[in-house]
Amino acid sequence: MSQAETAGPAGTTGRSPRNPPTGTAGQRPRNPPAATTGQRPRNPLWTLGILRSEITTTLRRHRTYALLAVLAAVPVLIGIAVRIETGGGGSGSGGGPDGGGGPAFLTQVTNNGLFLVFAALAATLPVFLPMAVGVIAGDAIAGEASGGTLRYLLVAPAGRTRLLLAKYASVLTFCLVATFVVAASALAVGALLFPVGEVTTISGTRISFGEGLVRAALTAAVVAASLVGFAALGLFVSTLTDSGIGAMAATVGLLITVQILDSIPQLSGIHPYLFPHYWMSFADVLREPVHWEELSKNFQLQGLYAAVFGSAAWARFTAKDITA
Repeated sequence: MSQAETAGPAGTTGRSPRNPPTGTAGQRPRNPPAATTGQRPRNPLWTLGILRSEITTTLRRHRTYALLAVLAAVPVLIGIAVRIETGGGGSGSGGGPDGGGGPAFLTQVTNNGLFLVFAALAATLPVFLPMAVGVIAGDAIAGEASGGTLRYLLVAPAGRTRLLLAKYASVLTFCLVATFVVAASALAVGALLFPVGEVTTISGTRISFGEGLVRAALTAAVVAASLVGFAALGLFVSTLTDSGIGAMAATVGLLITVQILDSIPQLSGIHPYLFPHYWMSFADVLREPVHWEELSKNFQLQGLYAAVFGSAAWARFTAKDITA
């Protein structure tokens, strides 16, 4: 056998080369992948992917469809009841300054079907909408833990903070979707069963139907924003337990308790600090001009609850021992 045949690579005689080829154990790549080093990818598209996945998962669940169907049915029932009671005749009053509550909106439905939007929001906001939000928020973390999928979400690697933010964003998305489902259902039923036209505001002035639609959309947005603080509270409760049903029940129980406290006159000193106290301030959107004082207090209170309970949820979740 010749010397050329017995020689190793690069003309050596069987000895290992001084510089092994790329990809061998003797040379580390310049940018090792995150999966081999334990480092999380820094691509912001990864965070957007988590957010999109959580929102899609939340909105595609059968439970979500059932909740939205119940909410959409409320305006239908109200519209049919008013139609049967009045026979479709316009017997409502002119909408004076004291017409900010739900019953006053109902008296206007027979004159203008657009008022069914405001009446439906007034009927669903105290109970139906927050209960639906409580179910979604309470199940956000605890439901994953009880189903045994929370560990796999964190291995993704999502990171606890990003996962918690994505969960909260999905709950807020549900708040917005649920509110506009109620408004859209009420608008369709109101236009079908009653006449529509110019809108008489609570202040007694008249605005066009187009501006009335804008006010209705703004009202729905205000109602959705009114649930921001309660959504953070429900998310915090969800981090305290591994039982999805328990978290949902506790969140709804807190809602009922706080609303009872808000209705007791002897506790009026704490009423301005309870999250549902300014919920009905959305009626000020129907004034001309819009009164922003109560609305601003509502937004500030919801922001305070979101900051406090959002921080508490983050502190609890980032220190929690994930076993499921």
